[in-house]
Amino acid sequence: MVGIFLGPYAFGLINLRAAETFNAEVLERITELVVIISVFSCGLKIVRPLGLRTWNITIRLIALLMPISIFAIALVGKYILGMDWAGAILLGAILAPTDPVLASEVQLTDVKDRDELRFGLTSEGGLNDALAFPFVYFAIHALKDNNWNNWLKNWVLVDLIWAILAGIVMGIIIARAVVWVDRKIQRVRPADSLMEDFVALGTILLTYSLTEIVNGYGFLAVFVAGLVVQRSYRNPEKPLAQLEFIERIEKLLEIGTILVLGTILLVEPMVNYAVQSLIVTVLLFLVIRPLGTWVSTIGMRSPDSNRKTDGRTRLLLGWFGIRGVGSLYYLAYAFGNGLKGELGEQIAWITYTVIVISVIIHGVSSTPLMNWYERDVAAKKPKKQMPATIDEFE
Repeated sequence: MVGIFLGPYAFGLINLRAAETFNAEVLERITELVVIISVFSCGLKIVRPLGLRTWNITIRLIALLMPISIFAIALVGKYILGMDWAGAILLGAILAPTDPVLASEVQLTDVKDRDELRFGLTSEGGLNDALAFPFVYFAIHALKDNNWNNWLKNWVLVDLIWAILAGIVMGIIIARAVVWVDRKIQRVRPADSLMEDFVALGTILLTYSLTEIVNGYGFLAVFVAGLVVQRSYRNPEKPLAQLEFIERIEKLLEIGTILVLGTILLVEPMVNYAVQSLIVTVLLFLVIRPLGTWVSTIGMRSPDSNRKTDGRTRLLLGWFGIRGVGSLYYLAYAFGNGLKGELGEQIAWITYTVIVISVIIHGVSSTPLMNWYERDVAAKKPKKQMPATIDEFE
């Protein structure tokens, strides 16, 4: 509501619609910064070592649920909303990723949090904003050239294989390099808390920019960098100090982004696309995400007890598919790379409406549902706990 009052309907203090291209570029830059801060925060919170068993829930949510969601939304766009395949796939790629920024209340609270539901939502939020990018590129290529044979091979080699591998490798190399330099400097002169904050910001910006230069996925690299930094210091207080600062920045940017979203909203186009938006929202929140999650987690077992995952946990995984800043970024990126006209308006207003509804209903439901989960589900799990540190795993 505050954002709406700051926009053209009231005080007019923020008006990103003064020029359409300017709007897209500014929105892209704002949301880009928010996402890279958030995915680094996700990485810093995770101490769980890499492994098929320990990251089973993440693999299922990324490798199974996200493609299912993209394809299902694309079917809705094609056969219900009347889009062509390029526009429908783009809509799916924009709306399928869950948001690492607005979902902080249902994610890991700190590095000592071993809860499987929170870990799944945190790791999913950190990874899917990066790994939805190949599908965004696919749709953008299709918008520019409907003959897939002209660009499909290049998409597979560059946008799918190279960009993902480059993101992972760059995240590891740059984070390790920054940590190495930081250690060398601190042997000469220990850093104070302010300098630690700058080290965290430097790691994020350096990782993202250098990865983008080599055509890798910067979001993925920054998430990996967060994982590496968490594991690279012998003093556990170092990454904790960085996490505290990053979370403060993340919250401020989150508020600012929602305010900006409020200034963009206009009554007339939201009403014009209201039916289409409600169709997508209802199907996404009540059918596609819950059903896709249930299918993706069939037979899943908890790594700490080897018991099948509680059905209530799987239901909550399906419900907490919060959409937000990541979707705004992909939308703005698409506007800057060929999306325009009636299709652009259609996708934009559906996206805005879905995000607004998600902010409201997921925001209202997150606290009572997580309280219920902590009281009636998590508290009644077997007492054997996941180790609190990587060393305990080993």
